[in-house]
Amino acid sequence: MNLPPTGRTAEDLLAEVARLKEHDLPVRGGQVTAYVYDTGRAEVNDAATRAYLEMLEVNCLDPTAFPSVVEMERQVVGAVAGLLGGGHGIFTSGGTESIMLAVKAARDLAGRDRPNLVLPVTAHPAFHKAAHYLGVVVRPVPVDLETYKVRAGEMKAAIDEDTILVVVSAPSYPQGVIDPVEEVAAVAAAAGVPCHVDACVGGWLLPWLREAGAEVPPFDLSVPGVTSISCDLHKFGYAPKGASVLLFADPAARRKAYFASAAWPGYTIINATVQSSRSAGPLGGAWATLQSLGRSGYAELGRTTLEATRRLRAGLAEIPGLRVLGTPESSLVAFTGADVDVFVLADEARARGWFLQPQLSYAGIPANLHVTVTGVTLSGVEAMLKVIAESAAAARERGPVVLPKGLIELVAGLDLEAIDDATFGELSASVGVDLRPGTGQPEMAVVNTVLDALPAEAREAVLVRFLSVLYSE
Repeated sequence: MNLPPTGRTAEDLLAEVARLKEHDLPVRGGQVTAYVYDTGRAEVNDAATRAYLEMLEVNCLDPTAFPSVVEMERQVVGAVAGLLGGGHGIFTSGGTESIMLAVKAARDLAGRDRPNLVLPVTAHPAFHKAAHYLGVVVRPVPVDLETYKVRAGEMKAAIDEDTILVVVSAPSYPQGVIDPVEEVAAVAAAAGVPCHVDACVGGWLLPWLREAGAEVPPFDLSVPGVTSISCDLHKFGYAPKGASVLLFADPAARRKAYFASAAWPGYTIINATVQSSRSAGPLGGAWATLQSLGRSGYAELGRTTLEATRRLRAGLAEIPGLRVLGTPESSLVAFTGADVDVFVLADEARARGWFLQPQLSYAGIPANLHVTVTGVTLSGVEAMLKVIAESAAAARERGPVVLPKGLIELVAGLDLEAIDDATFGELSASVGVDLRPGTGQPEMAVVNTVLDALPAEAREAVLVRFLSVLYSE
């Protein structure tokens, strides 16, 4: 971007923002079933936006300079602790940062030379990212291919003297099921290893679903052996993005997540998070959202979310060729197709104004589509089911993606490091994938089919190149 010769007015800039967003997926209304979380209540969003802006320029770097940060964080963390079995917490920018800090704390507490992390294959990739950054080896454990839950015995077998942390999910994102937290935490405790519950997506939802009548097993810090838990407020807390909480059962473990440095002649550094300077806007937005909804608001959202999830699961069962994977225990639902290419189905649904999130096959789990049910879904669940049924019929008529002969072998054999972004972009365009900006919402069935046919490492290399091309000038 070139700087303009003179400054532009706010009106001009906002008009430009509107133009830039014209191909974005909508963030309100429930037709985008991933990435965004909507209460359907404009007044809640307005309160959060105004508080976010009020705190936008407050810097969380030094809480002694801005006492409002301390008080807001105490209230927000206290609300989460009150819902999830107590503990001592940190407000972070999101699930990835909460997970990063949980792994750091466990690594520093253990002090192992060759630390490893034991987790189910369904655990969020943020654990792999944290392990990559922090020099920890990941030991993935397969899940049962009927329930999609990890078995405590297999987790136990993967633990050794260098294991610094055992991870379970409540729920795991791919199929929305809750790992056997009590059993795995007991195994970890017997081995003297901390147990982290990744409840980033479900921590603020599951208690309200339980209150609405859902069967939710124990999963939080009240479970013996659970030593930490992460909970995103920008998911089912409905706060603006940039809001998560990490809780530790022991304050000594929380201190291991901190970073301090006085080994330079400047100001002293003490950070509770990975970031140093950071806006208090997300904290203000989260605080305002919690205050705006209150217990009654979240209880009502829990009831409507549970009802919408039940209707969605029942409706999917009636669409020929589709089946739900496992028995979801939250409001995350994944379904696959027997005679329907789910990647083509996703493109058909997108053409009808609905975004369903594709998930690639992995570890024996088939390719599928993922739906996150939120507070606004109930009012549109029948419309969603109608679109899914129409899209499934259209996908069946179109048939599965047929790739050019030899394409998978070609991609798998490419030395991607030897290809520049322009060449990769041309290669993508040759199979119908236009990565140029401003071209609208692309059809992704071809891309997903190619990725699905590749091993994980090759998928990752291709994804890195896609991202690099998207951001190339």
